[in-house]
Amino acid sequence: MIYVSLSACSNGLNKDKLPVIKSLGKVLRNMGAEITKSDDLYAQDSVIPAPAFVRAKNLVSGFSDERNLYVFDVSGGDIANEIIPYIDFDVIKSSKAQFWGYSDLTVIINSIYAICQKSSVLYQIRNISEYGDVQRRYEFERYISNGDNELFRFPYKFYNGDQIKGTVIGGNIRCLLKLAGTPYFPNVDGKVLFLEALGSDLPQTITYLSQLRLMGVFERISGVLLGTFTKLEKTLSPDETAMLVKQFTGDLPLAKTQMIGHGVDSKALSIGEEIYLANG
Repeated sequence: MIYVSLSACSNGLNKDKLPVIKSLGKVLRNMGAEITKSDDLYAQDSVIPAPAFVRAKNLVSGFSDERNLYVFDVSGGDIANEIIPYIDFDVIKSSKAQFWGYSDLTVIINSIYAICQKSSVLYQIRNISEYGDVQRRYEFERYISNGDNELFRFPYKFYNGDQIKGTVIGGNIRCLLKLAGTPYFPNVDGKVLFLEALGSDLPQTITYLSQLRLMGVFERISGVLLGTFTKLEKTLSPDETAMLVKQFTGDLPLAKTQMIGHGVDSKALSIGEEIYLANG
């Protein structure tokens, strides 16, 4: 039996997602999981599913249950950073459970690494049920059942240098920058910075990259891995997106994958763990 918890740290789900969560529960139970579900997964009168301190309490309860191996966040949006001051990171640090989430949950993932030096996984668990991707579901099932890492294997292309090695930080570029200037922004020295985006167009992408440059991030990291930039790549090719980023990263090793990001076929990426990529 595998014990898991479902949370929603960011925007609450629309009620039309009720069948999705029901399906997700069925899929997980068929894999042998016992599920504890937060009472506050869904939006109420606004996108807010519950007050910040309640969402934080729900999150931490998933880590405080000593049976749990995973805390899966099913949300996304804008408001996850609201709960950070209310999170008991001591409980998270001492727990064996691992957090999984994507997009706006970048702020939780990187806060956990910054404060606890503990890894999380950039991945939207709803993908294993919502989009009927049988292969992705099987990759996930093989991972939680016997540790098969196919879910974490992805193709990539180098645009500068021929290898990248280091502990991965980052996630969604817009959301990562919400942590700038706070104790929850991870130490970047020698790290591999992963960046992806959903709704960022060209001016916004330039703004975010400029902010990272002004913060001195590109002078301190060991390399950059790019995922998908969904909106931007409707007008720029993946190659053009990589070359745009290279204008800011200079001589840093730079690689890109089209298999990590907001796509329903996205692979998983461990944030807070070491990665090694080599050209050829």
